Amino acid sequence: MGGKRRDHKNRVLRNGESQRKDGRYAFKYIDANGQPQFVYSWKLEKTDKLPAGKRDDLALREKEKLIQRDLFDGIVPNGGEMTVLQLVQKYVLQKTGVRPSTEAGYRTVINMITKDPFGGIRIDRVKPSDAKLWLIKLQKDGRSYNSIHTIRGVVRPAFQMAVDDDLIRKNPFEFQLATVVVNDSVTREAITRKQERAFLEFVKNDKHFSKYYDGIYLLFKTGLRVSEFVGLTIHDIDLQKRTIDVNHQLQRTSKMEYVIEPTKTNAGTRVLPMTEDVYECVKRIIENRPKPKAEPIIDGRTGFLYLDKNGRPMVALHWEKYFQHICQKYNKIYKVQMPKVTPHVCRHTYCSNMAKSGMNPKTLQYLMGHSDISVTMNVYTHVNFDDAEEELRRMEEFRKAQAEIEKKNPSKPTSQVLFKVI
Repeated sequence: MGGKRRDHKNRVLRNGESQRKDGRYAFKYIDANGQPQFVYSWKLEKTDKLPAGKRDDLALREKEKLIQRDLFDGIVPNGGEMTVLQLVQKYVLQKTGVRPSTEAGYRTVINMITKDPFGGIRIDRVKPSDAKLWLIKLQKDGRSYNSIHTIRGVVRPAFQMAVDDDLIRKNPFEFQLATVVVNDSVTREAITRKQERAFLEFVKNDKHFSKYYDGIYLLFKTGLRVSEFVGLTIHDIDLQKRTIDVNHQLQRTSKMEYVIEPTKTNAGTRVLPMTEDVYECVKRIIENRPKPKAEPIIDGRTGFLYLDKNGRPMVALHWEKYFQHICQKYNKIYKVQMPKVTPHVCRHTYCSNMAKSGMNPKTLQYLMGHSDISVTMNVYTHVNFDDAEEELRRMEEFRKAQAEIEKKNPSKPTSQVLFKVI
């Protein structure tokens, strides 16, 4: 017994354990790569009293258990010495064949993490509390909920890759975002029918903006995504059948390169029937379309409906700027202000109007190009007090009419089916 190594409290030390002159304990072990590694603690056992002025930490033998477990399970020690930034970069390198917009999003996240101290932390040292505090800090620094959602959408799968590669045991980002940061995102509301009429009337009568009237009208009356709208060519329009074939979208990258992409979802590929007013609108757009000296060709497609002053196809940014300037001019003239109107607000408004008109939800889902009916029902349809009041009034009128008919024909009650079950 006398030959065994002991600590200052005369406790027997196990193989690999030692105690330094200053009282700190050390444990030496060989990692999975055959390299010697050390861990330290001011306490040997969990119940030991922490020396005054020292930072609390796991006891040495608690750390030993974790090390032995990781070695047994084949977990790479120290997270493979990989930092958060290196991990995210490795993850992004594997995401080949993504859309330019997605690629740009990856670059933005990497640039942000490069500048953030969090990016330099070793991945095995990131605990769930660290991950949460980082996201909270991002919001305090001024980042929006949507921005943080995007960042986490890259970092979380990157850490899951580290779990799958046995670099770490658990993913520290496996938590609901809404439980950590405040969702301060503003819901893009549909405008009212009255506001829509006022907006369109203003554009129609304005000397400068009237040339965009038909395009804006088309956005309001079809629910097209703006990227689908700017991607339309004369070849996608069938005036005889009165249809619009939506089968692609047009994007412009940060490098000012034009690209044709598939629709946002498989459901986004659809053929839209034209109402009479939409048909007349589309016909005017085609008739008034200037004939450029050389038709621009983007990924084999030509005949785009709207071209800019340089003879290149207009993109989403063009129309977003037009809407912005129209709203600014409108609100300088009129006391009753117009809320923010964007091409996407047009889409919201179309969907909301169709829903309030009683359109079959599945039909509306098709027209909107939604892959999930819940998006149609929960995101784009905005029902308020006035809508509820109007619907109840309509149902009350129906019940009164029903009662009147039954009074006249007591032997033949009217049907009580108010809604079509789908």
